[in-house]
Amino acid sequence: MFDHLSIGVSDLPRSAAFYDAVLGALGHVRLFENPRAVCYGPEGFSGGEPPFAILTAPDSTVVPARFHLAFAATSREQVDRFHAAAVASGGTDDGPPGIRETYNPGYYAAFVKDPDGHRLEVVLHEQVVSGLS
Repeated sequence: MFDHLSIGVSDLPRSAAFYDAVLGALGHVRLFENPRAVCYGPEGFSGGEPPFAILTAPDSTVVPARFHLAFAATSREQVDRFHAAAVASGGTDDGPPGIRETYNPGYYAAFVKDPDGHRLEVVLHEQVVSGLS
């Protein structure tokens, strides 16, 4: 459905250090940068627009309360590394790694807020096999 996504940040170098760490935990790299933006995606990405970008937007210090962005993980270890990297790089814990039974018994996720208050999630959708009795 989406081709790419960008979000405004108030301090580009600070946010770039944060996203280098958290997206690195998911295997993504910095693809391109200029004085206004830093763009991320999978290593070797050769498409058009990079999948994710942060843009300097010093006037956008107020983050909509309902903004939520979820990144896909391929393992519980990636979820754990993302959360740890986020907290170590200036993010705020908003829900530690774990199963979210209220969503789905195979929903392993963690939640953080980036330095600008954007609410981020990283999620692994595990296959749950129900036993027959």
